[in-house]
Amino acid sequence: MQYPVNLLLEGRRCLVVGGGRVAVRKVEGLLACGAQVKVVAPRLDADLVDRAGVTCEQRAWKPGDLAGVWLVIAATDDPDANRAVYEAGERAGTWVNGADDPANCSFTLPSVVRRGDLQVAVSTGGRSPALASWLRRRFEDEIGPEYGILLDLLATEREGLKAAGRSTEGLDWQSALDSDMLGLIRNGDLVHARERLLTCLSSSSD
Repeated sequence: MQYPVNLLLEGRRCLVVGGGRVAVRKVEGLLACGAQVKVVAPRLDADLVDRAGVTCEQRAWKPGDLAGVWLVIAATDDPDANRAVYEAGERAGTWVNGADDPANCSFTLPSVVRRGDLQVAVSTGGRSPALASWLRRRFEDEIGPEYGILLDLLATEREGLKAAGRSTEGLDWQSALDSDMLGLIRNGDLVHARERLLTCLSSSSD
């Protein structure tokens, strides 16, 4: 059984060992989270060399590369190399993900649907990435951009209540979500969607 978490990588130093297309995808995900990314590999994809915010060193990795690094992704096509990175990470107390190599991982990466700050993650514990990807595609079809807008509406109102010194506990957020807020948002009627939210919240605070 794996323990699901969301890691806060903003400003943290992360290392990617490997320089191919898999490494490119991993780097993109780290950069999207604000990580400081370094890539080490004997051969580097052009998309890595030219990417802003990435430090690249074209050479073989060494255990010393893990010094001061918070998280590592081993994205080589060599299982022995991935194993060596994982073992070095274990000794250093650094989290390591072996891309498509769950035996050499201290954490695995789920398939994720993102709609703004909303994330829906699907994990098979590394046992079947194909199933996780298949489920993610199904969720992508069902969870459209309106869900991100819904999250923004809810979060804005919650932050406003807290700023006014009011508790957000005990308010009937579920009734608001069960109402037709989502349908109103899909139709572009954000004014009435917010009114629906406020009506549900005010009735629960009476």
